[in-house]
Amino acid sequence: MKKFRHIIEFICVFILLQTIRLTPLFIVRIVSMLLGNILFLISAHRRNIALDNLRKAYRGELKDDEIRAIARKSCQSLIQTFVEGAKYLAIFKDPREIIRLTANNKEIIELFQRAKRLHEEHQGCIFVTPHLGNWELLPHVSAAVGIPLTVVARPLDNPYLEKLLYQSRVASGQLLIPKRNAMLKLQQTLQKKRSVGMLPDQSTMKGIEVEFFGRKATATPIPALLSVYYKKPIVVVACCRDEKNRGFTGYVSDALLPEHSGNERNKVLRLTQQMTLKMEEIIRLYPAQYLWIHNRWKTYK
Repeated sequence: MKKFRHIIEFICVFILLQTIRLTPLFIVRIVSMLLGNILFLISAHRRNIALDNLRKAYRGELKDDEIRAIARKSCQSLIQTFVEGAKYLAIFKDPREIIRLTANNKEIIELFQRAKRLHEEHQGCIFVTPHLGNWELLPHVSAAVGIPLTVVARPLDNPYLEKLLYQSRVASGQLLIPKRNAMLKLQQTLQKKRSVGMLPDQSTMKGIEVEFFGRKATATPIPALLSVYYKKPIVVVACCRDEKNRGFTGYVSDALLPEHSGNERNKVLRLTQQMTLKMEEIIRLYPAQYLWIHNRWKTYK
């Protein structure tokens, strides 16, 4: 019965992907907005999480109607991220096509050329990005500019869908490792002078406490631990949609390196806090493109 359900899910997703590929991009974006509005309206639980997160993050800075507008656009952005991924699935198989795709967004390529220089200078970096804009595009752009990248990803429960999406991701040259028990693979990756890519901005029971939008939140220490052990920099990156929603703009931070002195624990704490504040910095520039429906400030006590 489980296998049958997985096959039905695969068929439905495959048909949906093919439909999206054949649909003009401007229609895809309109549909994304409509589906995002539906998500905002019918999912009261997620809507309330988003509104609560925004009210506390921007306490006193924004009016309530501005908060609701950002929450609604955040839902639209989430849907658009996945729909864009489906739209560009075939393009991602050829890095040259990505270059052509971004011909009108030269800033993205120039920024990631800077990321490539950081990779080459340090013989591997720890690239991290928040769930902001279209985070799915980042590994493909990295492959296009020549950064050998290993990405941490959570495998899908459906093996047929996992194989479909896995093939599209590795076609551009990136390597994927499962999120669970990834530490050893990440260590081996850095030892081989490859860079790693992570999305470390969600709450976690095994995290350490940092400040995020003026409130205490948990964050994974893994990027900082890798940085301290292997003397590799953490670099915060992001791929966001421009103001007209017609193209993309990017962000590449300065390299965050561990201090030469001090104990390991303090180095990890400092780096994790710096990384979190860098992510907050870019989120503040594009708040409507952040994943506010996640309970980022969840407590585990």
